[in-house]
Amino acid sequence: MTSVSLPRNPTRPVRIGRIEIGAGRPIAVQSMTATRTSDVEATVAQIRQLVEAGADIVRVAVDSRKDAEALAEIRRRTDANLAVDLQENYRLAEVVAPHVDKIRYNPGHLYHHEPHKPWQEKVRYLAEVAARYGCALRVGVNCGSVDPAKKHRYDPADSITPMLESAWEHCQWLDELGFTQYCVSLKDSDPEKVIQLNVRFAERRPDVPLHLGVTEAGMPPEGVIKTRIAFEQLISRGIGDTIRVSLTLPNARKHEEVLAGHQILADIRAGRVRSVVRFNKDRLNIIACPSCSRVENEAFVELAEKVREMTRYAEPYAITIAVMGCRVNGPGETDDADLGLWCGPHYVNLKRGPVHVGSFRYEEVLQRLKEELDKLIAERHRG
Repeated sequence: MTSVSLPRNPTRPVRIGRIEIGAGRPIAVQSMTATRTSDVEATVAQIRQLVEAGADIVRVAVDSRKDAEALAEIRRRTDANLAVDLQENYRLAEVVAPHVDKIRYNPGHLYHHEPHKPWQEKVRYLAEVAARYGCALRVGVNCGSVDPAKKHRYDPADSITPMLESAWEHCQWLDELGFTQYCVSLKDSDPEKVIQLNVRFAERRPDVPLHLGVTEAGMPPEGVIKTRIAFEQLISRGIGDTIRVSLTLPNARKHEEVLAGHQILADIRAGRVRSVVRFNKDRLNIIACPSCSRVENEAFVELAEKVREMTRYAEPYAITIAVMGCRVNGPGETDDADLGLWCGPHYVNLKRGPVHVGSFRYEEVLQRLKEELDKLIAERHRG
């Protein structure tokens, strides 16, 4: 089949280790390790697994100084293009920067550590560290952890505008600092919102490379379908310089994210695309975060599978259930779901919208989830 000639936005080039993104370069496929970063052997093995599957960039989460110290040994054992995912402690950037090629920070998380300092001062520090060690930056804006100063200015029903305002503001500040080696990601669990976010961002800032992804896409095949819809609509418009298919998978199958990403790109190039944007708006929708090193109990992946099986009887109902694996994004990203689970080391927190129902052991929570689901179905579909 003849390949389709795809447009590409005129983004600036950004170097990440041995590759460049933007400026018409091939779209890079990225994935993330799901092992404990402090477990050097397991993390290095998974990096190799992902690279062998075709990952151009591998992201590793650093949530503590112990993780940061392990990263130095991980770097010695692999020449992969490594990105690091910083959480609340932005100061760890200086510890990890010598060992990675890109640093991802979340504007919403900058408020958690040293709250008395303005975010501009923290970003200045990140840009200085990145410039010193030749790292790129990613401004990672996520639907579940939006900059609170932006979120409170808008109607709660408008989740898109505060995300865009945050991204544009950070880009402007980085430009003023003279740091241009950055890209942006705008992620939501709804593929339609991902499309809207990235189209609107690119209209104002076509020069900034974009990393595409549907966050908490869930398990395959549904998670691949959601992601495919967003990627097809965006890449066909020339939007997107790197991609990740975020799937809820056990560690041994994590490389399937990479294979799915390459398959979607190949299909788009060959013209094998869908024409719809909506994804089961009138049916049950299960969103689940990708397994990553922040997951505090590996039983999370098994629980997500059990939730999908247990809730099949509810497929005809327009209900969203979120299954989240950690405390970093779990509390915020279950707020918008009808029913949400976010998993700790020993207990699973059950929520109905933003209301906390209770904390239950892993072996107890399915029954409680079913009870709440049955109540919700009865309330919404009386008569």
